[in-house]
Amino acid sequence: MNQEVEKGRKKVLFLITKATWGGAQRYVYDLATHLPAQAGLLNDEFAVSVAYGTSGRLKEMLEGKNIATHPLSALGRDVAIWSDIKSFVQLTQLFRKERPDIVHLNSSKAAALGALAGQLCGVRRIIFTVHGWPFKEDRNQIARMLIHFISWFTAFLSHVTIVVSKSDEEIGRKMWLVGKKVHYIPLGIESLHFLSRDEASTALSISATSPRIVTIGELTKNKGHRYAIDAIAELKKRGVHIDYFLMGDGELRAELQQQARDHGVDDRVHFLGFVENASQYLKAFDGFLLPSIKEGTPYVLLEAEIAGLPIVATNVIDTFWKESGIVTLVPPASASLLAEELERAIEKSNAETVQPFSTLDTVLQKTAGLY
Repeated sequence: MNQEVEKGRKKVLFLITKATWGGAQRYVYDLATHLPAQAGLLNDEFAVSVAYGTSGRLKEMLEGKNIATHPLSALGRDVAIWSDIKSFVQLTQLFRKERPDIVHLNSSKAAALGALAGQLCGVRRIIFTVHGWPFKEDRNQIARMLIHFISWFTAFLSHVTIVVSKSDEEIGRKMWLVGKKVHYIPLGIESLHFLSRDEASTALSISATSPRIVTIGELTKNKGHRYAIDAIAELKKRGVHIDYFLMGDGELRAELQQQARDHGVDDRVHFLGFVENASQYLKAFDGFLLPSIKEGTPYVLLEAEIAGLPIVATNVIDTFWKESGIVTLVPPASASLLAEELERAIEKSNAETVQPFSTLDTVLQKTAGLY
């Protein structure tokens, strides 16, 4: 961070494992780029920077907004003792050099190391945002117990733990010695602009006349895309033609493309890759699918709801959605049930665009209030 920062400005350093693009990265981007603009409303001033491990789109977008970034070469997602020790050393060096007033931790790996380094370096305020408790992932019992302890320890070392979903709040409130630190701040978004169906279809080069279903998200295991492709194959056997579009990229793209070929649905499963400002194209589709096996409150659900699309999702999502009645829910990893609900979803007509239940301004004010 610039050492010539004015006296009196609070230094906020965000920490995240991967500076690629996804829900956690969007959260960091929104806070990092909007906090300075909120200074007048909050009677405070912030000097913001972001530290990260793996480089990617978030880094590029932050630098495009003149937000200072700090690469941590040793910080990776997977657990590796030697690189974790190096990451911890790099973090302590960074904290001692930058002397942030607030360290805001995101993603479990970076958060655990950052909380420990922050306490060692005497950081005044350590904030930990949980983007879905990692011990909810599909792992063996020993791994889940270890991850649960690390999550608890991170929350214990932090001064405040923010959760973005009601279900994660329920879990956090029951944690020994940390329950009172847990604050629920639901995700919020700014007003959205949608292209018309024809404009969006043209921009994405979509010509399919059959019903169109879309998923937006990084192509990783937790997102459950393999079950969505299995569902499309199941629908093909039933004689139901649905075109399925995936907006996003990731480590499983080649594997998922091969799966579509193996199932004979590569003509119905379309990989659009990463799409800038993907939400603006939602009106090109007839329904939204979230097939995740581990999830919280993703931005894409908010966007699909505002766009008025029928939504089918797995029941791993936040309890807010379970109680809302807006989303049709099925158990995770169940291609046949996904297929049934997708077939029903395409029979529903698009609703009118609606307003978001939480705004970005609300998130900014509540979060900065915890600083």
